[in-house]
Amino acid sequence: MNDFIFHNPDKVYFGKDQLRRLPEELAAFGTKVLMVYGGGSIKRSGLYDEMRGLLEGAGMQMFELAGVEPNPRHTTANRGAALCKENGIDVVLAVGGGSAIDCAKGVAAAAKTEDGDVWPLVAGGVWVTDALPVVAVLTNAATGSEMDAWGVITNWETNEKIGLGGSALIPRAAFENPELSYTLPPYQTACGAFDIFNHVLDNYYLAGEATFDVVMEMQEAVMRAVVKWAPVALAEPENYEARANLMWASSLALNTILDAGTVHACACHAMEHELSAYYDITHGHGLAILTPRWLEYILNEQTAPAIYRLGTAVFGVEEGLAPEEGARKAIECVSGFAFNTLGLESTLSHFGIDDAHFEDMAKHACADGEIPGLRSLSVDDVVNIFKMCR
Repeated sequence: MNDFIFHNPDKVYFGKDQLRRLPEELAAFGTKVLMVYGGGSIKRSGLYDEMRGLLEGAGMQMFELAGVEPNPRHTTANRGAALCKENGIDVVLAVGGGSAIDCAKGVAAAAKTEDGDVWPLVAGGVWVTDALPVVAVLTNAATGSEMDAWGVITNWETNEKIGLGGSALIPRAAFENPELSYTLPPYQTACGAFDIFNHVLDNYYLAGEATFDVVMEMQEAVMRAVVKWAPVALAEPENYEARANLMWASSLALNTILDAGTVHACACHAMEHELSAYYDITHGHGLAILTPRWLEYILNEQTAPAIYRLGTAVFGVEEGLAPEEGARKAIECVSGFAFNTLGLESTLSHFGIDDAHFEDMAKHACADGEIPGLRSLSVDDVVNIFKMCR
């Protein structure tokens, strides 16, 4: 294992009756609130009216940035930053899933710059230490943005989807009521579940020699929870236990508790960000298509034991097999979870994606080098994995 520092100052209110505490959390920063959200789902569910009532009842002024895209654009974040500058916003309130929270982080960071443009921060890899405070109300278990220091912003003009990070971007408070995810469409539930699963698998689990046994077992527990409860949530959308397990798994997967002492490879995320940047597909679905193909591609004598452990610990693959045989069974389980249990389409051709941009996408993903990991990936490797996904 590697040396590490763990520090996460996010305060989480989890459960059914926690939103009543929202005004007091916001009041710590001021009275002018910019609410950032996506489409009309929070209005159809009644959450929008509830939020407005809470804020106005506490004497706060609410401003709005609506229409955040599933892969939030830098131009949308810039519109929000302009609203902050024009109206003297004190705190940015994200209401929704990861896209709304990511966009809110971009808004909060850009609002503190002279020109209000988030893209130089993103493209320059700037670690943001000065931003407006962000508070999140989570409605979808998926990205973990409600408890981490990162957001992902897309520049549609340049086909780039890049992470924006900084200590100032960790939400000051997050409100997680599993009931708010009851009305999610099955497709979004499925994509979110695989996103959580892959966050653990891609970011931390296959860490080579840099492993830490107690943390690995926590990682496996989070993945097992997703595998167990995602099909329940799909079959029974208002099953509180299922929604609660998925929502807390989302936060645990990326709040840095699971990366203690491990290596970050993130090969699937690097590749999927290219799919989203070029084709605007749902992130979790892109990860589902890529992950079993990536595992198959990196499988060899050296990687087989780690992949086999995934199968036994998370999916119940029998022990005592030859490592490569066990690893192949593990990959079959990952594929079955994505495409059978969750019901996600298994190919890029479903989205009309061909190999026209694979070379450019692979170069972007590798950032003029290789994607490091249990088995490092060159540009040619990434192109081959994309082709396996067609």
